[in-house]
Amino acid sequence: MKKRKHILFRIIAIALVMSFFMAEPAAVYAKTSEELEADQKKLEEEEKKLEKQKKDLEKQKTDSQNKLNNANSQIGTISEAQGETQEAIDETNGELVGLMADIELIKEDISAKEKLIEQTQKEYDAAKAQEETLYAAMVQRVKYMYEKGDFSYVQILLTATSYSDALNKVSYVEQLYEYDRTKLAEYVAAKKAAEAYGIQLEAEKSELETSKYELEEEQKYMEELLAQYKAKYADYEVKLAKAKQDAAVYTAQVKSQQSSIASLQKQIEAKQKEVDAAKKATNDAKAAEQTASAQTDGNGDGSGSGSGSGSSGGNSGGSKSYAAPGSLSGANIASYACQFVGNPYVPGGTSLTNGADCSGFVQSVYKAFGVSVPRTSWAQGNYGREVSYSDAQPGDVIYYGGHVGIYIGGGQIVHASTQKTGIKYSPATYRSIITVRRFI
Repeated sequence: MKKRKHILFRIIAIALVMSFFMAEPAAVYAKTSEELEADQKKLEEEEKKLEKQKKDLEKQKTDSQNKLNNANSQIGTISEAQGETQEAIDETNGELVGLMADIELIKEDISAKEKLIEQTQKEYDAAKAQEETLYAAMVQRVKYMYEKGDFSYVQILLTATSYSDALNKVSYVEQLYEYDRTKLAEYVAAKKAAEAYGIQLEAEKSELETSKYELEEEQKYMEELLAQYKAKYADYEVKLAKAKQDAAVYTAQVKSQQSSIASLQKQIEAKQKEVDAAKKATNDAKAAEQTASAQTDGNGDGSGSGSGSGSSGGNSGGSKSYAAPGSLSGANIASYACQFVGNPYVPGGTSLTNGADCSGFVQSVYKAFGVSVPRTSWAQGNYGREVSYSDAQPGDVIYYGGHVGIYIGGGQIVHASTQKTGIKYSPATYRSIITVRRFI
């Protein structure tokens, strides 16, 4: 009977143990501070890689932006040159229209001159024919008079029957000669006038033809110039299209890089939270290990328990010790400021240990290094020189508008936050950054 009870007890015990293992997951052993610190370093390395990727992307974005600016500048320059070429084309076209109109007018003038020359030639030919007719008639009269013996005034006088008859004959002969001489002179004058006018018209026609030739040559030049302008304009169109295409490519690159930078920033912030959590876990583990070690030491020495507890009470009542500021450098400023994490926030305060507000904290940290900075956050946001966030270094002061913090690297700041949280760490981009200032 006892044996059966013993077997039953064993069965119940085994069932309880099995149910315990089925109900509870496998035991998870806590990591040591060294393991947690190794995890923290790994996370910090990952964060640095993300920071480097971000910085490289920002550099690429700057390069793309510069190329985009250059492409836009080229678009402006090419558009201006194209506009000037179009003006030259319009002006040349206008000159060509004027030249062609002048050429047509000159052609009409030449045609009119040719008609005048033709008419003048007819007048010249008629005057010349009259001259020749009159000359032939005069020759016939002279020949007749010679044949009749009327070849001198002496003969006329000798054959005269009276003095009155002689005078009449002489007068007749003189009238006849005067008539022939006058008519001949008229026809000669008419012929010479027609000839002179014809020469003048020929000269004027020649001048018109010369002007026409010169205008036609100028027209050819203008047409060649116009062709060059049009070719140049077409070349500008090709260049403008290329510049616009480049601008579109660079714009797309800038947008893509901006998006990638924003994504990386979110990853960095998330990684920073992991780092903060790892730091806290490491510090908690170290504190727990120290506490466990102290308890072990106290339990192991029974005779010294009273003095040990007295020593512990002395430590808890003592003040925290802080490292000296060291030499002036951004890294030392950041390291020194981090010592005061956990200390209180006090409005208007400037004490690193008993409490400070955001600008009082920054002022007192820098004062410890012998650097005098303004008291208010607004004044600190305008003090020193500005640097970009991508170039921020430990010790730089970030101004958020009404609030300041000290950059400690890795996308983190240390700052006197609020009365509830005191002096603490935060991601540098937890608020919109107005400016980053460098005081040293």
